[in-house]
Amino acid sequence: MTRQAVSLLDAALLGPALGESFRKLDPRVQFRNPVMFVVYVGSLVTTGLWLQALGGQGEAPAGFIGAITLWLWFTVLFANFAEALAEGRSKAQAASLRSTKGSILAKKLHEPKYGAPWTLVDGDTLRRSDVVVVQAHEVIPCDGEVIEGAATVDESAITGESAPVIRESGGDFSSVTGGTTVLSDWIVVRCSADPGDSFLDRMIALVEGAKRRKTPNEIALTILLIALTLILLMATVTLLPYSIYSTQAAERGQPVSITVLVALLVCLIPTTIGALLSAIGVAGMSRMLGANVVATSGRAVEAAGDIDVLLLDKTGTITLGNRQASTFMPVAGVDERELADAAQFASLADETPEGRSIVVLAKQRFNMRERDVESVHAVFVPFSAQTRMSGVDMDGRAVRKGAADEIVRFVKDRGGILPADLQTLVDAVARRGSTPLVVAEDRRVLGVVELKDVVKDGIKERFAQLRRMGIQTVMITGDNRLTAAAIAAEAGVDEYRAEATPETKLALIRKYQGEGRLVAMTGDGTNDAPALAQADVAVAMNSGTQAAREAGNMVDLDSNPTKLIEVVEIGKQMLMTRGALTTFSIANDLAKYFAIIPAMFMTYYPQLQALNVMRLGTPDSAILSAVIFNALIIVFLIPLALKGVKFRPLPAATLLRNNLLLYGLGGIALPFAGIKVIDLALNALHLV
Repeated sequence: MTRQAVSLLDAALLGPALGESFRKLDPRVQFRNPVMFVVYVGSLVTTGLWLQALGGQGEAPAGFIGAITLWLWFTVLFANFAEALAEGRSKAQAASLRSTKGSILAKKLHEPKYGAPWTLVDGDTLRRSDVVVVQAHEVIPCDGEVIEGAATVDESAITGESAPVIRESGGDFSSVTGGTTVLSDWIVVRCSADPGDSFLDRMIALVEGAKRRKTPNEIALTILLIALTLILLMATVTLLPYSIYSTQAAERGQPVSITVLVALLVCLIPTTIGALLSAIGVAGMSRMLGANVVATSGRAVEAAGDIDVLLLDKTGTITLGNRQASTFMPVAGVDERELADAAQFASLADETPEGRSIVVLAKQRFNMRERDVESVHAVFVPFSAQTRMSGVDMDGRAVRKGAADEIVRFVKDRGGILPADLQTLVDAVARRGSTPLVVAEDRRVLGVVELKDVVKDGIKERFAQLRRMGIQTVMITGDNRLTAAAIAAEAGVDEYRAEATPETKLALIRKYQGEGRLVAMTGDGTNDAPALAQADVAVAMNSGTQAAREAGNMVDLDSNPTKLIEVVEIGKQMLMTRGALTTFSIANDLAKYFAIIPAMFMTYYPQLQALNVMRLGTPDSAILSAVIFNALIIVFLIPLALKGVKFRPLPAATLLRNNLLLYGLGGIALPFAGIKVIDLALNALHLV
């Protein structure tokens, strides 16, 4: 369950964002956005000209200059509002995280073992390598690794999930997060972070945008926008002497005013994308958190949109992870019901997912329910890693189920003879990518139960979407080649690597990167840390080890390996949004040429009236209409910047073509209509 998204129209966001818009008028804040800083300086210039006009020394009527000035300030404020609203959404998402912080008391152990003497201390005083004991109903005071014990932990304050999880020492589920609560049992935790540097602290800072830095693509786009702004600034400055010369040559009219030149400059520079660029980046990280994924940097989110190779584990990512009994396959001379009866009896005390699935399959196939284990004096034999089988002894009968070679040894030790078709059945199951589980009773082999690693519903369609986006999917598994090939074919991945080791993953990532490709992968164990550190996008499971979380540049709070696919989609959506709004911003300048240029020079060049294709009422209304549209379009595009353009799993070339058509042509057509409507309204209301 992911966090509920905060509405854009939520009053709790709009009020603070409005106030923040005015606080961001600080020149030091404005200077960080070069495009909007030009608008800011232009607003100051026209404000001075307006005050001069009020004193009777104006270059144009005070009402006209005042109107231009007002809408220029609105342009700056709307840009500030977009950024403040994006930051406000992130701060709202972080509020619940901050509420988990507070004064937590910790039982600091004098020795790193359970039962050692402890001292009650403030959790904020704990340092890296300190060891604490946490018992039922107590809050874990620091990030760390479980070094002793096992317990169920409520992580809902961090993940949003209400179901408790098990954390235990010595495995891939040993990492715990400060602020979560132990529900039962006890654990001994070695702290892995100093105060102020916990996962929760870093998470809050990142979510709020306090440490958000511009990404490489964002920096490159900013440089492009600055270059365009400088070019248009120089072009606009040259219009003043040209206007003076034209006025003298025509012997009529007045040179173009500074106010009009400022209006022209503001309308022609890419103010739309300049105003929304920061908001797009903040919103991208906010959407990532909405999917319960914490990105450690904007660079990670951006890289997710550029990756072209996905490395995925089989178990838990492509498959459900729990093998399920799917078929009873008796050997010659044995009835299927007899095989099902023996397999179910041997599984009644088996609490593993595989054992429970055998019981369920027998119920479904033969309605075997409520077995009487007392009357047959059943004594259950649990599974062990040494014997690799389990079963039941009842009334002198020994029923066993387990790995084929172990059951074969069990039968031979009792003087039994193996059926001729047993190996054929076992090989057939293995070729299908399933696991054969052989069932025997004393000296007789009864048959094989097929345990199938079930591919997740819809995963094949997701991989097909990724393929259409130009992303290659590679399944990595420790299974044998037969099993890996069968699962890969059923899931629809592009490639697979069987019998893989941690070294195999690392070598494979380096191979793809050596070919100039960007690679993403998930992991949760310490043995995944080297590969996670090497990958361009590395999503570590929150349930995994501290080493894995520190190696990754994203942390999935839900610990859902398939989240990697969603991460890619969010990253691509952010890049698409930035590209679409950049296209729109540059394209919508065309209409402003047709609005302002004729208005500026029509007095001494009447032929320019032919460029007034919108038939705008007066030169003043044409200029003011363009300025008003330039400001209002920012407001209308704020929801798109924060929500992102609709994601479609298409190749990059197709997306580029579609965006050019929609936002390029739309950016050309919409301003013509918008400026004309504003001009009609201004003239109808006699405001110019």
